[in-house]
Formats: sequence, C-alpha cells, structure tokens
Amino acid sequence: MTVDVSVIATSSLGDRSYLASDGRVAIVVDPQRDIDRVLHLAGAEGVRITHVVETHIHNDYVSGGLELARITGAHYLVAAADEVGFDRMPVADGDTVPVSDALRLRVVGTPGHTFHHLSYVLDEAGDGGWTPVGVFTGGSLLFGTTGRTDLLGQQHAHELAHHQHASARRLADLLPDGAQVWPTHGFGSFCSASQADAPESTIGREKEANPVLRLAADRFVTETLAGLDAYPAYYAHMGVANAAGPAPVDLTPVARADSDELRRRIAAGEWVVDLRHRKAYASSHLAGTVSLGLDGPMSTWLGWLIDWGVPITLLAETPDQVADAQRELVRIGIDRPAAQATGEPEQWATDRAELRELTVADFDALAAAQAGHTPAGLPDPQVVLDVRMTNEWKAGHVDGAVHVPLPDLPTRLADVPAGTVWVHCGSGYRATAAASLLANVGRDVVLIDDMFGRAEAAGVRMASTA
Repeated sequence: MTVDVSVIATSSLGDRSYLASDGRVAIVVDPQRDIDRVLHLAGAEGVRITHVVETHIHNDYVSGGLELARITGAHYLVAAADEVGFDRMPVADGDTVPVSDALRLRVVGTPGHTFHHLSYVLDEAGDGGWTPVGVFTGGSLLFGTTGRTDLLGQQHAHELAHHQHASARRLADLLPDGAQVWPTHGFGSFCSASQADAPESTIGREKEANPVLRLAADRFVTETLAGLDAYPAYYAHMGVANAAGPAPVDLTPVARADSDELRRRIAAGEWVVDLRHRKAYASSHLAGTVSLGLDGPMSTWLGWLIDWGVPITLLAETPDQVADAQRELVRIGIDRPAAQATGEPEQWATDRAELRELTVADFDALAAAQAGHTPAGLPDPQVVLDVRMTNEWKAGHVDGAVHVPLPDLPTRLADVPAGTVWVHCGSGYRATAAASLLANVGRDVVLIDDMFGRAEAAGVRMASTA
C-alpha cells in the first residue's frame, strides 16, 4: 500500500485529525487549532501538505484548517453549501479531487451531524485503477455509533437523525468491507451520540456492530435521540468562530501573577483554576480556586462551567503544565489566560489563612455512614450530591441523593440543601471540581474520591430502578 495515514489524537476533546500521504504529498483532515503538531508530523515524514480538508463546520473545537492552509499554501476544502467568511476550495457531493498520481479524494455528502456534512473517500492508484483505501467520516459514521444530531438545535435533531441513518447506509453501500473508517469524533467527544472503545475499524466491522447499520431508520432515530445527554455550553461559540475564520493562536507564556494579584482576582469573582491532580488539591489549595486537573478533560469542563469571556488564571506546579493548559484552551477558543502562577499553594497565598484542604472519603465510608456508623474524623452526610450527567444518574444512583449535573452547579449552588454535603461523580474528577465550587461559597463538603462502579459493592444503599 502506497498510502500512509497517521492519527493526530486530541484525547482531551475526544477527537482525531489525520495526515494521509503517498510519501511525497499529504492531505490533512480536520486539524485542531494548534497546527504545530501537524507541521511537525509532516516534517518528520518528509511530506508536503497540499490539501487541508474539513468534513464539517465543527461545533466542539476551533479549527486550525484555515491557518494551516495559509501557512502551507494548501488547497482548503470546505463544503460549498456552508457560508463562511474566508476563501476556500468549495466542494460538494460527487466531486473528485486529484491529490497526486497515487492519491485522490472523492467527496460524499453525508448530512446528519450537520446539514452540509461531507465525508471523503481516499482512493489509491494501482495497476487495476483506483481502489478505495478508506473514508474520512468526520461526525458521520463513527466506531460503533454516529455523531450526535442535536448540535444545531433540538428543532433539527429528528430530521438530522434520519439523514444520519441514510448517510451511514450510503457509505456502507458505497465502500468494500475492507475499507478503513477514519472518524474525527467518538473517542470521548460530546459530539458522539455514544461512546466506543475501538482503536480502529472498517466498513465490514461497522456493518456487524454499529446500530446505524443494523436498525431500521425509525428505530435508530428513536434510540439515538433518547440517548442524547447535554453537551458543553461553549459549543455555541465554536461553529460561529469556524465559519468566520479563526485567528492564528498565540501560545507564548502568560504574565505571572503574585499572591496579591491572585487574591484580587479571586475577590473580583474571576476564575482561578488549579491544574494540579485532585489529590494534591485536596491536600492543600488556595481558597477560592477551582480544581480542574490536567489529568482529566480540563478544557471541556472549564469551557462548560464558566461565563464565556470571564478572565481565567491558571495555577500549576510547572511552566510546562501551564503551557499544556494554554494549548488545550486555545482549541476551544479561550485564547489568552489572564495570568498564571507556578509552584506550590504556599507560594500563591499572602498568608497561611488563605490555604484550605478538602475532607476526602470513599464509598466504603458512605456505606458506613448510611448504616449509622460514620467513620471517625468524618462529618455525617446530611446531603449526598451526585454531579454526574443525567444519563448516568438514570442508569443508577445512591438512594436519597440529590442530583445536580456539574455543568448546572455554578448557577444552582443555592439548590443544594443545607447541611454537610458529600459529593461524588463517576471517578472523583468532577466531584473535586464540584467540591471546590461548594467550598468557595462556604459549604461544608466531603469529597468522595472513588469510582462509582464500586459503590454498590462497597455496600452503599442504591435507589431502586424498578
């Protein structure tokens, strides 16, 4: 096989970009905004980028396609039907785009994730003519699922779900079973209707496993729409930015803040985000900060929780961690944090009175408390708060728990009943963020830093699902 397809994964957002080449020239599909990763890969492979391709106007991240095409001089392929504020090479269903003597792209209209969504079949030249190697499916046919159909508004979700079903069937009919499937979404992205763990797939595998290729249209639509949960609020800004034409990114270091400035920013109601692991945060942190560790999907939750445009200050142990956070944030359109500080909490506080810690428990302790035997050193749980998403809650939850999904918590803190709050999520990451928000408004809080899958086995009394 002449063609080589490299994956550029953005695991924090659950997305993949691709660089496909014949050893001389390359196609880039759905690049993230930090295009230095793409340029580095192309340089390492010794190939020249001649075509940059968008499967759709993205809703979950700001694209780097326009800037990558500008820097490389590549053709920038965007759906002709999409209204955009920049020059592009307009393409539509049925178009064939020559790339080299060895490669070409065939454009296939696959509406569903968006109205004008396109997939791109990658053909390779051989002695017998052109052979399809695989298809870049964007948010259409994913591994074991499809892209969600409600991002353009609930009023379009039903119609787009029918389109999604027809589009997936069209790809399955068009391509041989051995053709590779290269989706952009589906690796933890909220753009995916559900999640699958497969690292790779083919049309044949999807025919066996993907509901969109196994269910009749009406049943697929009903099941898909029923399974959709909330998606990040910042998505509202992504499509607008991508249609207008994103600006280049600036990843240079952010101005440092001393302890006095940090105190002023916290007092002003700005977001000061602690990027350290939640265990370090629980042990000691600057009062008034919010825990969103770099070990989890920091940018997704931060972009979802904040009022868009509010100044953000980043706290981390090292400058490299701040730089990593900056990179993640530009991908969702948060271009320049207001300030940053590195080191330890003691260096960020004007005095030790500004340092706090979180009380931590596990589900064994909650089970004991439910039985009337709260472990020594822990306050009784007067409120158990579950901050998981609605579909997680419906699948099973602690008996008597209060449910406020984490994205809703900043505006619903007053809805959490009075008393000491024990807060949990699915693993501890979201619960730590929630615990920090609650502590910042003076609530007594215990963080359950544990896997929810352990709760029932630990003896926690669960609500009946009957």
